[in-house]
Amino acid sequence: MPTQECVVWICQWFVGFHYLQICTRQKPMFRHFSVSCRWYFEACRSDSYVYPVMYFNNNWAVIVPLANEAEDFGELTALLRFVLDKLESGKVYLVVDNASKDKTRQLCDQLSALDPRFETVWAPQNQNVVDAYLVGYRRALEMGHDFIIEMDAGLSHDPRAIPMFLRVLNEGNECAFGSRNINGGSNADSPSSRRFVSTFGTMLANIFLGTRMSDMTSGYQGFHSSVVRAFLEFGLRSKAHFYQTELRYLLRHTRYREVPIHYRAPSPSISKRALKNSLQVFLYYIVTHWFSGGKSIKVKFSYWPAESREI
Repeated sequence: MPTQECVVWICQWFVGFHYLQICTRQKPMFRHFSVSCRWYFEACRSDSYVYPVMYFNNNWAVIVPLANEAEDFGELTALLRFVLDKLESGKVYLVVDNASKDKTRQLCDQLSALDPRFETVWAPQNQNVVDAYLVGYRRALEMGHDFIIEMDAGLSHDPRAIPMFLRVLNEGNECAFGSRNINGGSNADSPSSRRFVSTFGTMLANIFLGTRMSDMTSGYQGFHSSVVRAFLEFGLRSKAHFYQTELRYLLRHTRYREVPIHYRAPSPSISKRALKNSLQVFLYYIVTHWFSGGKSIKVKFSYWPAESREI
């Protein structure tokens, strides 16, 4: 590893670590600088550098609503298994409801029986896709996960991006929002209509709702459990695609970071009912933002999980 890169890495780690301590109201511990120096000299003596082991919260879960996903089920779950194997942690909740007319539920049940890291959540009471997400979040909370990530099925979201979301959440952020529009992100295989809706929706949200995100419509995102608990108690108005925009608007005052993602649109169509609900909810938040001071979700947040605080 080149000497210049080692020095830059040490400086970045030292400053970032002490900034995190300040954010969590801890006194800086300068002994960590000597530890960094030791890692530096070891790296210079070694041909293959291995990053130092730092605390990593492995109590995380992914929720994936599925409807008529039998065709891509094998590839999707193979990628999820790959990530679970590499991280040696994690749990996947597969949420299925009556909207699925093919063999998706049977495939989920078979996988759950073979691999305990997967659990099928049967939710026949769901009325829309937002209900499926919320059911998954409630199940993950019941199981006590500290970090919860949501992603779409149909291979529109790449499971191999999960480690980036976990890194952001482990760095002390409350939310990790996927973005197709920042450096490293992309929007592939998407028809022009979907790209227009996404880009125009983000622009309108930032103008009229006062947000400052590069992507307000992505459905790939992760949260600390305290955030999930807060928005479940708050109650969301969206029933369709505006759900992600609503969440990001309500959580705009939290500590968040955007994560670059590669998106593949599975379908060029957006239903008229979904567009109507999106417009209604959008107008509601415009009115409340400009005439009632706006709405936001207040989160009681503590960075370190319970097992870490006891040490």
